[in-house]
Amino acid sequence: MNKEIRQIAIYGKGGIGKSTTTQNLTAALAESGKKVMVVGCDPKADSTRLLLGTLAQRTVLDTLRETGEDVELDNIMRTGFGGIRCVESGGPEPGVGCAGRGIITSIGLLEHLGAYTKDLDYVFYDVLGDVVCGGFAMPIREGKAQEIYIVASGEMMALYAANNIAKGIAKFAQKGGVRLGGIICNSRNVDREKDLLRAFCAELGTQMIHFVPRDNLVQRAEINRKTVIEYKPNSQQADEYRQLAKAINENDYFIIPKPMSQERLEEILLEYGLMESLKDDYRI
Repeated sequence: MNKEIRQIAIYGKGGIGKSTTTQNLTAALAESGKKVMVVGCDPKADSTRLLLGTLAQRTVLDTLRETGEDVELDNIMRTGFGGIRCVESGGPEPGVGCAGRGIITSIGLLEHLGAYTKDLDYVFYDVLGDVVCGGFAMPIREGKAQEIYIVASGEMMALYAANNIAKGIAKFAQKGGVRLGGIICNSRNVDREKDLLRAFCAELGTQMIHFVPRDNLVQRAEINRKTVIEYKPNSQQADEYRQLAKAINENDYFIIPKPMSQERLEEILLEYGLMESLKDDYRI
């Protein structure tokens, strides 16, 4: 029986640390012996730079624009830390076209060129922001990714985005096998953050797969264009990413989420996220 590749999409609000989390997570999986491919689905093309130790690799769309349709796999894929195969979809020229089309084009080309080889354990899609565009929803809409993880924090807009993403997952899950595997909390050290995320997960019917503490070591590693796993492998933060990788590798709890109404989400934010700061600010 052939091994099935686990195809995972990582979603989250822009700026939440989604790409950093994905690269450290995949580095930890590769370190443990897993065969991994990362497909960057953000027009900024920054989903693989820490794995490659560079600013950005040439994207699929840039390559197609420069060379035409006669493209080989080596033209669009590079090998990074731990043997991770790295691809960046890229986007259209500024002000022209839909950025989500790059995802559709890239995945189709990767399939055509035979990138999804049998030795792969994982394919990760690092997807931009919220589910607001058909192109960005493509990995789940077309059933390319069966597992979804959402990166969030205890900040209001991160949870609004996560709830909207859950709505998208719930919609597409009715037609296919896509399921939510959990919430990754990329901590911002806000008040009662862990309690807030647990309450948020309980409402959706999912789990907090891991709580990644905030550590300036992550930024120092990024300045050196490396993941924490490579930059400081013996650090506590590197172990946090290893724990996240282990939790995802062993995860068997997948659900169709139950997204909240705007009113219910704001109730939870008030209860866990804002009330304490209001008391401090106004000495209630």
